[in-house]
Amino acid sequence: MQENHLFEYAVIRVVPRVEREEFLNVGVILLCAKQKFLKTRIEFKEERLKALCNEVDTEALKQHILSFELISRGGEPGGAIGLLPIAERFRWLTATRSTMVQTSKVHPGLCTDPQQQLDRLFEELVVI
Repeated sequence: MQENHLFEYAVIRVVPRVEREEFLNVGVILLCAKQKFLKTRIEFKEERLKALCNEVDTEALKQHILSFELISRGGEPGGAIGLLPIAERFRWLTATRSTMVQTSKVHPGLCTDPQQQLDRLFEELVVI
């Protein structure tokens, strides 16, 4: 029997007009520290965003969202934050923000395979 590992995850959201508190789930970030696993999975659909607000600079927004993937992977492409230890990168990515790109609260769980868990959460919370 495979061992269960603690994981933490947050949903990445686009909030085009913060004052309206409407959001679109665009990704999931998952940390399984014991497995040294930090990964982000994103799907950004412009047409869904435009249904909430069509006055958004989508190119700038895409770059901001894609930075989550770069930081998750670590290393120089993720900038100074990409060089931090894995848990610190996760905490930085999931810190509370009042900008157009935010994350949900962090949720814990147990899994045997963090990649499989990330894929399952992504299908449940992002893909509609």
